[in-house]
Amino acid sequence: MNELDLSGLKCPLPVLRTRKALRSLQSGDQLLVICTDPLASIDVPNLIRETGDVLEELRQEGAKWHFLVRKSPQPA
Repeated sequence: MNELDLSGLKCPLPVLRTRKALRSLQSGDQLLVICTDPLASIDVPNLIRETGDVLEELRQEGAKWHFLVRKSPQPA
């Protein structure tokens, strides 16, 4: 599993860096994204819906949001 720790970054950087990381993954790969910006709790799931990937888990631990994303197969 890949991990992307974006703690301390403010909007829009968490979404931009998550988008870039998702592009580099292969179908079926998982990415754990960690953010501290409260807006990420809205923005990252919206990004995942836009990209067609799967949000497998969303949880908050203290001030950190954890998003577990699985890369979906991309259409040919």
